[in-house]
Amino acid sequence: MKLFTFTLLLLSISGFAMSQDQLPYYEIPNAPTEMTAGGAISRTLDGLGYRYFWATEGLREEDLAYRISEDSRTAGETLDHLYGLTEFILKVINKEPNIRGAEKEEVSFSDKRKITLENIYQASKLVRQKSDQEVQACEIIIQRGERETSFPIWNLLNGPIADAIYHTGQIVTYRRASGNPLYPGVSVFTGKTRM
Repeated sequence: MKLFTFTLLLLSISGFAMSQDQLPYYEIPNAPTEMTAGGAISRTLDGLGYRYFWATEGLREEDLAYRISEDSRTAGETLDHLYGLTEFILKVINKEPNIRGAEKEEVSFSDKRKITLENIYQASKLVRQKSDQEVQACEIIIQRGERETSFPIWNLLNGPIADAIYHTGQIVTYRRASGNPLYPGVSVFTGKTRM
């Protein structure tokens, strides 16, 4: 824990953690100025992004390999699932079909973390810009071979977004159990991290 805290302190002093070319969600961005459907979804995604950033910051190989029981996913497998959920969310916001059974390319943990955070950030940015009518027109389209099924945008909230928040919480629990707890300065309420 001391090494992790010291590393974060060095990163913040050097400006590395706060620079614009780094990963999104070190902190939650400013809230939308007015209440809209897109703004509400965007803010929920920003909360997910912040939680995911800190849940995955400083994970070690032993943390990724940790599993709570023999029949559970490892933390790494849970992160694979989160990666897929964020791809799903971004496709819905982009009005693209989610194709089931498509081959997935193997990526490293650091690349997966980066892509996951960027997926969340892009989805949040795009949905925030949509009018209420445009948000309502978004459909979840799932394609399995020639068959297509659609669902209303509401299912995005109680489905993939809620699921991603749930699994991000699992990562926090797993890392605590494997001896690498979440940095104590993280505040999911304010979206800021005390150093």
